Amino acid sequence: MNLPLNTLADTSDRLEQARYNMIEQQVRPWNLFDERVLDLMQTLRREDFVPAHYRDMAFSDMEIPLHDDPIEALRLGQIMLAPRVEARMAQDLKVKDTDRVLEIGAGSGFMAALLAGLAAEVTTLEIEPRLADMAHANLTRAGVRNFQVLEADGAREMVGGPFDVIVLSGSVAQIPQGLLGLLAPGGRLGAIVGSTPMMRATFVERSDGGFTSAELWDVVTARLRNFPEPSRFSF
Repeated sequence: MNLPLNTLADTSDRLEQARYNMIEQQVRPWNLFDERVLDLMQTLRREDFVPAHYRDMAFSDMEIPLHDDPIEALRLGQIMLAPRVEARMAQDLKVKDTDRVLEIGAGSGFMAALLAGLAAEVTTLEIEPRLADMAHANLTRAGVRNFQVLEADGAREMVGGPFDVIVLSGSVAQIPQGLLGLLAPGGRLGAIVGSTPMMRATFVERSDGGFTSAELWDVVTARLRNFPEPSRFSF
């Protein structure tokens, strides 16, 4: 069925207004000042990376399930991060146009698209075959070229390296030491670290003297699969 031109125009106007509101009311107020990131949040069609039945939520300040069952999505870590979290993570990693980037947890591919707009190349790992296929299709359809999606478990498989930037698109209990070994000199790793109800966005930089870290902001999100959890003692 062909929709009338005025209906299509109204739909487009609503989408652009929702995108504008996302940037001005959610992203920019969250200490987002990198114009490169803001421009990408404007030009990337986030709605095309969202499952069709959640499309109306594409610009909401919330995580979006990538599974038909929202509870399973949280349990399996199959979510899109909230827009402000993705944007702030990209900004605080200080991604340069010469950087090689590794992402753990491709999801729908939106974070990889954002990183690809800032970096020279992006490798994104996804443990779930269905989501790896989704991310590849979404990135290709969006016209992104400087990426590869690999079906792999980022908790257990060391892929390539060294990388200038490593980003974990989900939470972990502690910084994975194996991933630190993949950082190039001057490289940065960003991860959401901790356990509910307290997690912090943590950034680690590699230098000649070792590693330095900073905890910059609070956020709680779903776990990435298979990364170690702290021991729980029972008495």
